[in-house]
Amino acid sequence: MSASPLDLMDDYGPEKVVCVSDTRSGMRGVLVIDNTARGMGKGGTRMSTSVTVEEIARLARTMTWKWAAVDLPFGGAKAGLVGDPQGPDKERQLRAFARALAHEVPSDYVFGLDMGLTERDAAIFIDELRDRGASVGLPAELGGFPYDELGVTGHGVAEATDAALRHLGRDTAGVRVSLQGFGAVGTAAARRLNQLGARIVAVSTSEGALTDPDGLDLDLLLKLRAEAGDRCVLEYGGDIRPLGAELRVPADVLIPAARQDVIDVALARELPARLVVEGANLPTDRAAQAVLSERGIVVVPDFIANAGGVVAAAYSMDSRGSSFPPSADVVLASVSARLRANTITVLDAASAGRRTTHEAALAIAQDRVLTAMRLRGRLPQAVL
Repeated sequence: MSASPLDLMDDYGPEKVVCVSDTRSGMRGVLVIDNTARGMGKGGTRMSTSVTVEEIARLARTMTWKWAAVDLPFGGAKAGLVGDPQGPDKERQLRAFARALAHEVPSDYVFGLDMGLTERDAAIFIDELRDRGASVGLPAELGGFPYDELGVTGHGVAEATDAALRHLGRDTAGVRVSLQGFGAVGTAAARRLNQLGARIVAVSTSEGALTDPDGLDLDLLLKLRAEAGDRCVLEYGGDIRPLGAELRVPADVLIPAARQDVIDVALARELPARLVVEGANLPTDRAAQAVLSERGIVVVPDFIANAGGVVAAAYSMDSRGSSFPPSADVVLASVSARLRANTITVLDAASAGRRTTHEAALAIAQDRVLTAMRLRGRLPQAVL
C-alpha cells in the first residue's frame, strides 16, 4: 500500500505535496516541494507509468540534500507524471500538467528534465504557461543549456570517480570500470573515464549486459548507441549476459547509473568492486551501505557523485531571463571543481567519524539545511 502524504512528513518536509489530474487528457501527476530553507524548490520532472507519490517524495528529499551538499542556494523538489513517455498523448498530458501547476510554477517550482522527458518537452512547458522561466533544460534554439548533449551529470560522476581513486592512492589509468546503465549519464561517464585512461569492462542497457575483461571498444559502442539505442549491446556482439550481470563482473569500480534500489544486502555481500560511485539516485539502501562499509568498499553517495546536473541547473536557473546562456567550458569546469572537492570532503569526514560515506554526506547536508531553517526562524523555539 502506498504511503499517505502525511506519513512522508518529518522535521525537514515535505512542505507541500500537490496531486493533480485531468480526466480529458488522462493526466495524473504530483509535485513535492520538500524544503525551501536554502532557496526555492528545484528538481527534475519525470514521466513514467510507475510514478508514485512516495517515489517523488524520496527524490525530492534527495534534491534537498544534493543542493545543500554542493552548497548552492536552492531547496529540494521533484515532480512526476504518470504516463508513457513514448505514448501518443504525451504532449496533451504535459500541457495539462503545466496548467494544473500554474499556481506553483514558476513561483515555487521550475520544471526540469528527468527520466522520460526531453528538451522538446521543456519547450512545451514554457509554451503552455507562456513563461520562459517555467522550465530549464530548454533546447539551445530557445536559449537553453544542452544538459544531455554535454553530459554534465555523467561528466561529474567520472570526475568524482577520479577524485575518489586518487584519494585512495589509485590512478584511474588502467582501472576496470563496470557501468549499469548506458543512457545520458552512463555514456557521458564512460566517455570521460575513457579519456582518463580507465578500461570499461561492462555496460548494460534494458537489452542486457555486455562484458569484456580486456575492455570494450568505447568509440564503437558510443556510435552504436547513437544508432540503435539500448540495442547497442546486441549490435556490438561479444559476451552478452542477462541484465544484472554487470554488477557482478570483476571490476575495480562499479557505477550504478540506471535506477534506484539495485544494490541490496545480498548483492552488497558479494560485490567484487572496491569502489562504488552512485550515478543513479538511491541505488543502495541503508542496510546495503552498512554491509559495503564493513567490507571496506568505498561508496561515493548519489547526492555527491551525480550532482553535476544540479550545478548546471543552477547556471540555467540564473540564465532564464538572460540572452546569454553559460558556456559549456565554464559549467564543466565548475562541475569538476565542486564534485571533486565534495567527494574528498565526504570521504575524509566518513573516515574521521568512522561512519558510512552516506552518513557523513548526510550530516554535512543536514547541518547546512538546519542552519538555514534556524536563520529563517523555521525551527521550534526550543531548538533555536
